[in-house]
Amino acid sequence: MTLTSIPDGPIADPLPETDGPAEAMAARTWDPTGPNLIVHAENAAFLPTLPDETFTLIYVDPPFNTGRTQKRQVTTAVRAAAGKGDRVGFQGRSYSTLRGDLHSYDDAFDDYWSFLEPRLREAWRLLADDGTLYVHLDYREVHYAKVMLDAIFGRESFLNEIIWAYDYGARAKSRWPAKHDNILVYVKNAKTYHFDNAEVDREPYMAPGLVTAEKRERGKLPTDVWWHTIVSPTGKEKTGYPTQKPEGILRRIINASSREGDWVLDFFAGSGTTGAVSQALGRRFVCVDENPQSIAVMTKRIPKATVLSMFED
Repeated sequence: MTLTSIPDGPIADPLPETDGPAEAMAARTWDPTGPNLIVHAENAAFLPTLPDETFTLIYVDPPFNTGRTQKRQVTTAVRAAAGKGDRVGFQGRSYSTLRGDLHSYDDAFDDYWSFLEPRLREAWRLLADDGTLYVHLDYREVHYAKVMLDAIFGRESFLNEIIWAYDYGARAKSRWPAKHDNILVYVKNAKTYHFDNAEVDREPYMAPGLVTAEKRERGKLPTDVWWHTIVSPTGKEKTGYPTQKPEGILRRIINASSREGDWVLDFFAGSGTTGAVSQALGRRFVCVDENPQSIAVMTKRIPKATVLSMFED
């Protein structure tokens, strides 16, 4: 199956082969028995250096092409003397707000599909025969991505569209408020892919009175609609990186579609949630991002990982 245009122009050429310093670095430092990696690199240059069929799970959360710069300020509240802070909290206690680094990245592309398509082709190449790809987008581009992924993987390899629903942020008054993301799920081989629902966290029944006590106690397997809060602005999980995704979402994905010891890849790694959860669950990982702020956040969040850079100091 081939695709001639997405949606306004021809499909981009494949990523160019690399036979320079990047390839030499990957051959020297990545190994199936090697350490977890945080890689500071442009993913288009780094991905071609990795061997075929290496990863059981690939999760990517690419820029959503919103047309604006994404920013998030790190803020920390500390106790202050009574009446001296700029915020009042529980039981009238005073707090002062400390502002930290402002993290940002550009989320605007003149030709989004020539940017994304060759990277998704690399994802297909890098998936093991039993591997699964999760592509996390939103309403702006997900429908075009579905057509593109059908072309790359074949429609028979489409497994699910997961709807992650949340209830936070501003509410539109002239239309239905957009309060969900879309996660497209494709498998390399529709007959051999790995999926273990026994490892997935279970949810309470919405009508517990209609099921047996045993089923109520066990809970039900999640459907393709996941209700999960965003990362709390005041929670311990928060890194301050824009677009950070909750560990609960990644935990469900990684438990279902990989085993302990399997390799997991995220080449739009951002805050490093994929790596942090993979490490906690006994998986091995490669997290790639070109943003220095991302690398700084991941290095702090996952200090045991080995950090590589394809950029000159």
